[in-house]
Amino acid sequence: MMRHIKIAGYGSYLPRNVFEFNGETRYRCNGEETQLDMAEKAALRALENAGMKIEDIDCIVSAGAVMLQPLPCSAALIHERIAKGTCIPAMDINTTCTSFISALDTMSYLIEDGRYGNVLIISSDIASEGLNEDQKESYTLFSDGACAVIISKSDDPDQGVVGSMIRTYSEGVHATEIRGGGTLRTAMKYREEDRADYQFDMKGKPIFSLCTKKLPGMFKEFEEEFGVSVNDVDLIIPHQASRVLPFIMKILKIDEDKYVNRVSELGNMVSVSVPYVLCEMIESGRLKKGSRVILCGTAAGLTCNILLLNL
Repeated sequence: MMRHIKIAGYGSYLPRNVFEFNGETRYRCNGEETQLDMAEKAALRALENAGMKIEDIDCIVSAGAVMLQPLPCSAALIHERIAKGTCIPAMDINTTCTSFISALDTMSYLIEDGRYGNVLIISSDIASEGLNEDQKESYTLFSDGACAVIISKSDDPDQGVVGSMIRTYSEGVHATEIRGGGTLRTAMKYREEDRADYQFDMKGKPIFSLCTKKLPGMFKEFEEEFGVSVNDVDLIIPHQASRVLPFIMKILKIDEDKYVNRVSELGNMVSVSVPYVLCEMIESGRLKKGSRVILCGTAAGLTCNILLLNL
C-alpha cells in the first residue's frame, strides 16, 4: 500500500574543517562542534526551507547512528535545543548507517494512518571521534555531518513510499562494531589496554563477502514484490559506505548512470550519507516532483534497507 508522504523541507550541515586523504575530501568537527550542534543547525535549516515553525511539527525523530549520551534519547536532547517548552514527542530510530531510511519507512506509516501530519527526521553523526588510527581503511573514510528532512502528508495519490524492505543478517553482527560504552563493556570499566574496544572496528572483507551473498537475493525479492526494476527508476541513492561501492553496484547489475557515488567528495557520513545526498539531488534539480528514487544501504548488524519513494 502506498504511503502518501512528501518532502516538505530539508536542511544540511557540514563541519568547517576539511581534510584530504589521497585526494579525497573529508569533513570533521575536530572538537570545535558537537553532534548536537550540527543536528540543531540542520533542523533549523529544514524548518526554514519548509516555511514552518517548530510548532508545526508533530514528532521529532533522531535517526543518527551514534548516541549523544546513554540517557535520555538523542531526540530529547535535540528537542531541548529546538522545541523546549513544547510537548512534541521525540524518539530515536537507530539502524546505524541506514537509520534515516528506517525512520522514513516507519514514520510514513504513522503519517498515512493520520497519527502525525509533519515529522522532522534528523540524522547527525560524528564518526571521527571513535576512529582507530591503526585501521587506515576506516580512518581515512569517514566524515562528520548532519541532515534534517521534514516529511508531511501528501494529497497526491502517486506521491509517497511505494514499497520498502529491511533485512538483518546477524552473521555480520561483529564485522562492524564499537564494543565498549554500553552495558556489555561499560565506560566505568575502561582501561587503556582495552582502548580498541571503545573505538570503531570494521572488517571490510567479511562485510563485502556477506553483502555479495545477501544483497542480490534481497534486491530480486524487492523487484518481484513491488513490480519494479531498479534500473527503471530515475535514481538510486545508496549509502556511501566505502570505496567498493561501484563493485557492489556492479554485482547488483545496477547501471553506472543510475546511482550516485559521492564517496570521494564526502566520505562515509554514517546515517547522514543517504539523506544528505538525497537533498543534494533535490537541490541540484536532478530529482524533482514525480521522480522515482530508491534509497538503499547496508549498516552494522548486518542490516540492509531498500525503499522506493515517488517524490
